[in-house]
Amino acid sequence: LLKVLSRIDSILRSSRAPPLIFRPSNKGPVQNSIKENGQGCGFEHLPLTIEMWADQLIALKDLHRSLRKLSLELLPWNTKDPQENRESIRVEDLQLIVDAILEELEHKEKNSQTQSVQALSAIVSHFQKLFDVNSLNGVYPRMNEVYIKLEEMTNAMRNLHELLELDSSAPPTVVVDTVGKLCDIINKNVTEQVQQLLGTQDIHSIINKLEEHECFFPPFQALIQDLLCLLEISNVDDILPAVQNLK
Repeated sequence: LLKVLSRIDSILRSSRAPPLIFRPSNKGPVQNSIKENGQGCGFEHLPLTIEMWADQLIALKDLHRSLRKLSLELLPWNTKDPQENRESIRVEDLQLIVDAILEELEHKEKNSQTQSVQALSAIVSHFQKLFDVNSLNGVYPRMNEVYIKLEEMTNAMRNLHELLELDSSAPPTVVVDTVGKLCDIINKNVTEQVQQLLGTQDIHSIINKLEEHECFFPPFQALIQDLLCLLEISNVDDILPAVQNLK
């Protein structure tokens, strides 16, 4: 038993032992630690240390179980655990799981960066096709131009919604239909006003009156011009007084 205890004590005192384990106050050799009264042999710290190691081994198994759950979440295809049939778990086993997880995360990050670059390149190419941009240098100016045009159109649509008393959620088709109806109403009113002005409700009569006016007005205009030149006046209103003076 003394040899076993001495062996354990030498392990505890070695440089490979964890730095936080319990250390006895007696630093002498085992043979010098035996007291004269026969009570105590210098190994009183061993039970505490061994209990601590036992707790750490149990915690190591719990940590291994947690890492396995994490591994199954991140690496669902890697269902086999080479350490699952072992009674004892080593730190190296845990390190293998951690390394596998880190490698997979790095691989996903690289793939994500590659996909991001490809996605951005596809977006830029699509923008060039949509807005007829021949070079990458023209992308930013065209973006600014599109943004300005979009703002102008948005403001115009907002103003039309307010003027036409439409709901702000009304689509552009509703706005166009409403404007078209207003134009029809205005055109109808203009037609009615022209009909009232010309004293006829028949479109053919309106055409005839316009044709008569076209036939009559040029000769009448030429006659007026001749009278102005003959009477040496410049105002049409002066024609009648000038003719009366000639009597």
